[in-house]
Parts: sequence; C-alpha cells; structure tokens
Amino acid sequence: MPRKGVRVNESGHPVEPINPVEPAVTFTSAVGPRHAPGLAEYADLPNSTPITFTEDEYSHRLATVRERMARQHLTALIVTDPSNLYYLLGYNALSFYTPQVLYVPLEGDLYFFAREMDANGAFRTSWLPQDQTFGYPETFVQRKETHPFVWVAQKLRELGVVNNFSHGLVGLEMDSYYFSPKAFEALVKSLPEYQFTDSFELINWVRVVKSPAEIDLMRGAARVCESAMGAAFDAIGVGLRQCDAAAAIMNAQIKGTVDFGGDHPAIVPMLPTGAGADTPHLTWTDQVFVEGETTVVELAGVFRRYHIPMARTIVLGKPSKRLDYLARATGEALNEVLDSVRPGASTTELAQVWNVSLAKHGLHKPSRIGYSIGIAYAPDWGERTVSIRTDDDTVLTENMTFHIIGGMWMDDYGYEVSEAVRVTERGVETFTDFPRQLLTKE
Repeated sequence: MPRKGVRVNESGHPVEPINPVEPAVTFTSAVGPRHAPGLAEYADLPNSTPITFTEDEYSHRLATVRERMARQHLTALIVTDPSNLYYLLGYNALSFYTPQVLYVPLEGDLYFFAREMDANGAFRTSWLPQDQTFGYPETFVQRKETHPFVWVAQKLRELGVVNNFSHGLVGLEMDSYYFSPKAFEALVKSLPEYQFTDSFELINWVRVVKSPAEIDLMRGAARVCESAMGAAFDAIGVGLRQCDAAAAIMNAQIKGTVDFGGDHPAIVPMLPTGAGADTPHLTWTDQVFVEGETTVVELAGVFRRYHIPMARTIVLGKPSKRLDYLARATGEALNEVLDSVRPGASTTELAQVWNVSLAKHGLHKPSRIGYSIGIAYAPDWGERTVSIRTDDDTVLTENMTFHIIGGMWMDDYGYEVSEAVRVTERGVETFTDFPRQLLTKE
C-alpha cells in the first residue's frame, strides 16, 4: 500500500513526487485550532458569529499598524480593502461591492462606515463597539450625483475628527480594488482640510509576517486545499465535463474537512485544458476532457478567510516527451527554490536559483515565481506586497508565507506546479502534502 497522503493512478500505482523536498520540520495541526495562542475561545451557540482572534491579537495588530503609520508620518488612515478590514476588525461579509471604509487615527477611536443594511454585520462579526459603526442611507447607494463618502465626510465632522485635525497626512489605499476614482474624488472634495497621500499598502505589509494564530489557520486551510485537489484529480477524466470537475472542486472547497469547514475562495478554480494549458488563469467550459489532454489545476483551500493555494497538472494518458521534459525541469527548479528558503535569504536570491536551474535545461520564465499570501477576498488571493523575482530584494524572515509557483506556459502546452510555504527558523515548511509531479491518469 502507498504511504498516507500519496495518490494512486487508475491502475492502483502510487503517484510519487520527483525528488521531493521534505519539510525542514514536521508539524501537526490541532484538531480544530481554537485553542492556539491568539485564537479566541468562542462558543458554538445558535445564531452566533464567532470572533476568530483574541483581543490581544487584534490589539497587537492595531499597534503595529499605528507604528508603521507614525514612520510614514500619517495622522490617519482610510482603509477600504476588505482583507485589511478583516485583519483589523474581524469584519467578514460580501458587502464590499458598495463603498465601506474604516477610519484609523494615529490615536483614539476607530470608526467604520458601511451601507446602512450592512452596518449591523460589522457589529455582528467584529470586535468594534456598535457605537463606532455607522450606516449611510440607501439614498447614497449608486447615485450618479453623489457618493457615500460625501456622507462619511460629514459624519466625521460630526464626530469631531475633522475639526481636531492638525494638518497631517491621511493615507489612502490608492491601489485597493474597491477604492474607485469617484470615491477618491468624493473624499478630496468633501474633506479639503485633509492632505491625502498614498499609504502604499501599509496594512498589507504589516500582514506579511504572520502570527502563530494565523499560521494555525493556514494549516487548516491546507487540509481543505488537499481535499479540493484530490476532488479535482478524481473528477478529471476522459468523457467527463469540465464544469462538473469545477463543481466537484468547489463542493470540496466549501465543505472542507471534518475539522476545518471550508470558505469561499477569492478566485474560482482555474482549469486551463488542452491547448489552453499554455495560458494561466483560464477557468472551465462545458466541454468534455479528451484522451491525451493536459489540464492545469490551480485552486485554494480557505479557512476563516486564510488561503492556501496549490497548482498541479494532470494529463489523461501518456504524457508527450516535451511535456515530460518540461515537468521534470520545472519540478527540479521548484525543489531547488524550496531548498533555498530560509531567514536572511532574499526574494532576489530565490528567483536567481530558479532562473539558473531552468537555464540548465534551456528554459526561461519571465514572470515572477511567487508572492505573499494570507487573508484574501475576491478577486485575488495574493497580498499585493512581496513578489519573488529578481527586482524584489525583500529579505525573508520567520513566518512569512508565500505561494511559490513553477508555471511554464509554452506554445499550445504548459505545466504548472506550486507550493504554499512558511519561512521557518530552520528553512521551509510546505503547508500541503500532495504529490509534487506531473499527475497521470490512464
């Protein structure tokens, strides 16, 4: 019998990794992570929405954000990114399609503003007191002649925030997916006393180094990820529809495991198939899988908004010589990168290891090979901070977490394999345990 965690093909033969990289340390996730340091002891009561983290965890996060604000000479910060709202407050809802904002002063109370019907959700899912949460009227929703931030500006005046303002800088998340040009214009016109500036993903950069509680949640997400990739392997086969495979994956993502209930991912399953495997980020069609086709599967397991992505490539039948060569070269390069992960190494060094390894096989990849991961909402599961590429000189520290991607997109074929990892004091922890090779189904 193959060892636990090793998948088998339809003939019953184990699918073994090529030159597998063993984790530097063996970790065991707790059954249900609610007793880990920094995670709240919540009661599963009917009709309750549990707070995930302790008061101390949230206090530390806010203090760290304010320290960075002081270094950037910011008097206040306007937060619109739903991942950052979740990080600071615990607020978790699909309400970010309408404007919402958290006002974070360098000192004093935080104030959260959302659509009136959603304001109660902030009170239900976050630690923020109800009297610091405000809902703007429905008359401001999607109106061409005004914007909700006009109302928010007036409420800030009523709260005395603007009157007490001392002409400092106010940071804006200028590259946030949910901060529109109209929102920016509304703030500038409604708050002429404020001098706005780009915060340059301030909170995102604080999030780069994870707490022990966050790492524990990511290990839970990894179990969900493994289940979803297993569902993908089982659902992809000759004569089966791509959309049915996507449905099986999404069912596994949401169902999760016995110990870790799943959550909706920031990105739907991606299934570039056949000639389309030469392009990343394609989804699925209602066509059937055919003999000889390659399908690249990229998905994520999610637990309490923390994401663990994984990519694997499945071929129906015997792989071509060019695909087999590409898979072996890519796998070797990825393994060398994983061997190089350690505190003190730079992202530039990791990218150079990758480039040198590929070059030995006459191959080259122009795009980045990884990025920081953690909390995520649609449309992206990356943190939009660190990229593993030669022009990024970020130095790795313990408890940084990355999605490292061996993605090679050629002409009319491709191969992708990836690992979500944590930087440990002794090297690398790979979050998932799934064969790291070209997966075949005969």
